[in-house]
Amino acid sequence: MQGKRVLLGITGGIAAYKVAFLIRLLKKSGAEVKCIMTSASSDFISPLVVSTLSGNPVGIEFWNKKDGTWNNHVEYGLWADVFVIAPLTANTLSKMAVGSCDNLLLATYLSMKSSTIVAPAMDLDMYAHPTTSRNLTQLEEDGVVLIPAESGELASGLDGTGRMAEPENIFVKIEEFFKENQDPKIAGKHVLITAGPTYEALDPVRFIGNHSSGKMGYAIAEKFLAEGARVTLVSGPTKLSLDHHPNLSMISISSAQEMLEVVQLNWNSCDYGVFAAAVADYRPADVADQKIKKSSEEMTLKLVKNPDVLLWAGSNKTNQVVVGFALETNDLESNAQKKLSKKNLNFIVMNTLQDEGAGFAHDTNKISILDDRNNMVSFELKTKNEVASDIVAYLKKYI
Repeated sequence: MQGKRVLLGITGGIAAYKVAFLIRLLKKSGAEVKCIMTSASSDFISPLVVSTLSGNPVGIEFWNKKDGTWNNHVEYGLWADVFVIAPLTANTLSKMAVGSCDNLLLATYLSMKSSTIVAPAMDLDMYAHPTTSRNLTQLEEDGVVLIPAESGELASGLDGTGRMAEPENIFVKIEEFFKENQDPKIAGKHVLITAGPTYEALDPVRFIGNHSSGKMGYAIAEKFLAEGARVTLVSGPTKLSLDHHPNLSMISISSAQEMLEVVQLNWNSCDYGVFAAAVADYRPADVADQKIKKSSEEMTLKLVKNPDVLLWAGSNKTNQVVVGFALETNDLESNAQKKLSKKNLNFIVMNTLQDEGAGFAHDTNKISILDDRNNMVSFELKTKNEVASDIVAYLKKYI
């Protein structure tokens, strides 16, 4: 569950109070949790409790009246690896079955890019009613995963089937869902990813570098981890970090030479290599032992070419799929095509600084992908997490 993105929908039934325990279980397992509540559910559990336990703001209405911000149901649908609605009341169930959309939770359900799991909860006569059975059958036909209600004492005082499955049982079902839906093209594979800049030392305190933040490479690493891959992340100096994950090996480097040595050491065991790092093309020919002092109006530096990490990987691949990146300021497709061929890549991710919101430091990116089979696909401006999903999806399709 480490790194999985679970969107939790809470509707207005008495069982909503149990959701606090489910959130704790999910967070303890390493999952990231966001929650959407219907207005009625706040009568049974406080949004403050839900927000505190999940570590994220709670969405209730489309508009946050306090600050005027918009809760974007489309963004929720893109973010989540799974949407879990617990408890699912008879009212929300009926609306889902017919495609009704009168609140944020329902709009998100209709916008989901991944799967939805539901855990119904209602009194035994309601649960046994033919309408409920028909609606649950409709949801299952629509691809929704059902966690059947359990039998026991109900809020009405009656005893029978209608209790929401216990949080521990819902958690197990979520775990099973992720295991069953792992793609064998990714799960268990070893992926080497480079990220961030390289710093080439001039002296003990100065260096030649670039503006790469590492955000793209780290987002790609998170996506591969979420899909069950073993990831070796070779990172240049960044301010970023990833949560501990049993399948993550993080190796920090500074220079291009250090990056090459780490790549060479790990390459034979890799299935895929994704080279998102912005590696400096040149380094100073001489590195001063002491801080260089100002002594004249001008200073001349002699630079020598750095080892080409991506070229080495492409030249030494056996069965590996090698993915490169091309950030250009002009002639994007032409330059990317040359790089794809020269460096023996399987496909290359292209972007240009001419596109607003793309390139270094942004939280967004706009890419095109060109492969060695003469296929090219272009994407709209998206968050880097979404771009990472597009890159991994393209890799699956390519293989």
